[in-house]
Amino acid sequence: MLSGSIPPQIGNLRNLNELDLNRNNLTGSIPMEIGYLDRLTLLYLSHNKLNGPIPAQMKKLNLTFMDLDMRYNDLEGPVPDEIALETPPESWNNNKGLCSYYWNLPCRGSKNRLKVKVPIIISLSGIIIFVAFVIVIVRFLLKRKSKNFIIDTTTAQQNGDIFSIRNYDGTIAYNDIMVVTEEFDIRYCIGTGGYGSVYIAKLPTGKVVAVKKLHRLEAEEKIFEKSFTNEIHVLTRIRHRNIVKLYGFCSHPRCNFLVYEYIERGSLAYVLGNEAEAVELDWNKRINVIKGFVHALSYMHHDCTLPLIHRDISSNNVLLDADLEPHVADFGTSRFQNPNSSNRTILAGTYGYIAPELAYTMVVTEKCDVYSFGVLALEIIMGKHPGELNSSLSFLNAKDIILKDVLDSHLPPPTQLVAQDLTFSIMLGIACLHTNPKSRPTMQYVSQKLGSPTNPDGNCSTQIHCGN
Repeated sequence: MLSGSIPPQIGNLRNLNELDLNRNNLTGSIPMEIGYLDRLTLLYLSHNKLNGPIPAQMKKLNLTFMDLDMRYNDLEGPVPDEIALETPPESWNNNKGLCSYYWNLPCRGSKNRLKVKVPIIISLSGIIIFVAFVIVIVRFLLKRKSKNFIIDTTTAQQNGDIFSIRNYDGTIAYNDIMVVTEEFDIRYCIGTGGYGSVYIAKLPTGKVVAVKKLHRLEAEEKIFEKSFTNEIHVLTRIRHRNIVKLYGFCSHPRCNFLVYEYIERGSLAYVLGNEAEAVELDWNKRINVIKGFVHALSYMHHDCTLPLIHRDISSNNVLLDADLEPHVADFGTSRFQNPNSSNRTILAGTYGYIAPELAYTMVVTEKCDVYSFGVLALEIIMGKHPGELNSSLSFLNAKDIILKDVLDSHLPPPTQLVAQDLTFSIMLGIACLHTNPKSRPTMQYVSQKLGSPTNPDGNCSTQIHCGN
């Protein structure tokens, strides 16, 4: 039964993780100082009498992974774009008058993002044409749906081709998926992940896709729902030959699923752990897997509009196609790096691949991915996770390593030329394991070096430059 306003001094609680003020009689506006609480993972202000606009400072919060509830208040006005993109509309239900272009709730008096320039003609016919045009645009925006659609650029066809549906409610595609998987029968399951199972689906058109279905119990948990929506948010904005392609998704009362390109050989972890598959992944192919993976990470860190941090790099999240080319997968916990944010976050990732600094700083940077790459590069060459060797490798240099002692014993010894490439890859991987994040090389640097990995001087350690 707390009453009054939320004091601005709350912004001084810089280490606060959770703030739950649900179901009180709080009035006044949300203080802008809330935006200073950059360690928040939970913010509940619902069922109060808070009013006024959403403070722009809230966009500094780590909204991607925050549990947020602002329902049943008297909040009004435009929701800042950065906040609308990262939070579902349901978190803001039953307020006085919130609006956002991204939620298909246009704000009165706001500039139309379509930026259509219409000449104004002072005549009856001109007014009629203008009104008709506005009606068409409004009806189009109202009919757009954020759920149950498949992404592509051509028109829908009656055969249910999942690649030919745009701005459609997904009914045909949904029915096709349910039919060809026999409502996700276990016989079609090809793998199980942290928050869903993956099924193979051969569509009526003959195309084969992989479908990741969210488990029913997980679908009801907000953290898994956020991973689901985050993967859509990320994979619809990036495209690289070594990153798995998202063809579409469906958010349905019966189930939520994502539709990807089908990657034939499965995970790198599976291939390395299967003796027959591991032998087929010879030294040259392993070097190519490292290169392809590096190019994908370099693209994510340096070529996206905002740097994209994967946050869960492991051999389970790298898939190999029929030609043993790598494809980075599982972007549920990834995030774009915001230069105006502290980028503090909850711990995420796979044990054995997580950068050590995350344990005490909780600040995620691209150097966290660089560390995970170092572990993965050694795993590819050794044929197994380096384990406790990680901590000691970062202090070694070329003369301390006997190559044959770290190579996968499933394969025959490499030729001299290939051995040089492997040695250089090992040294790059070790450089990425440096305990000081600033001393690790960037993925752009690693990508450039692996373009011509052979070291003419024969001293690999002198070739590695570690910059901030």
